[in-house]
Amino acid sequence: MSHAVLYDLEYTAWEGSMVARWLRPGEFRELVQIGAVKIDTETLSPVAEFEILVRPRINKVLSDYFEKLTGITNAMIAERGVDFADAYHRFVDFAGGAPIFSFGRDDLVFTHNADLYGLCDAPPLPVHRNIMPWLNAHGVETKGWHACDVARLCGALDFKGREHDALDDARSIAAGTRALIRRGADNLFRAAHA
Repeated sequence: MSHAVLYDLEYTAWEGSMVARWLRPGEFRELVQIGAVKIDTETLSPVAEFEILVRPRINKVLSDYFEKLTGITNAMIAERGVDFADAYHRFVDFAGGAPIFSFGRDDLVFTHNADLYGLCDAPPLPVHRNIMPWLNAHGVETKGWHACDVARLCGALDFKGREHDALDDARSIAAGTRALIRRGADNLFRAAHA
C-alpha cells in the first residue's frame, strides 16, 4: 500500500501582509500550525491525520488579524504550541517518506522557517508537489483561491470545515482531489510513486 500526504500550513500574518508578501519590516512567515491527511494512493481514503501548533520565535504574539482568520489564539499556542524544530521533525516522521502535496509552495515556508531559525540538521522534506498546476490542467481555476476552497472548487459538496485551519484545509485538499479523480482526472498521487 502506498501513501501520499496532503498538507497545509498556517503562519503569522497581519492585515495586508499577503498583499505586501510579508516584506514589511518585522513580518516573517513563521509557522503556527501544520495540518496533514495521509491517504491511500489507490483508494484515496484517509488513513491518518496530523495536526500540531507551533510557537513562533520572533513574533511571539499572534496578531488579532491572525487570531480572527484562523481561530488559533495566543492562549492555544501557550498551551499546546511546540518549537518549530520539534514540529518539523514530527511532520517528517508522519509523512514517513511518502510524497507531500500542498496547494501552492508551502514547502518553501518550511525552508524559510528552517533558515530563519538556523536549523541546519533538519532532515529533508519528502518529495513535494504543488497541486495547483494539476488542478488548473483539469479545469479548476486556482488564482485567488486558497487550500480551504479546493473541496468546493472540485465539487466535493459534502465537505465541512473551518477555513484557514491547517487540518481542515488539508481535508479540503483531500476531498477536492478525490472528487476530481473520481470524475476521471488522472491520479496524481499514484504518478508521484512511479
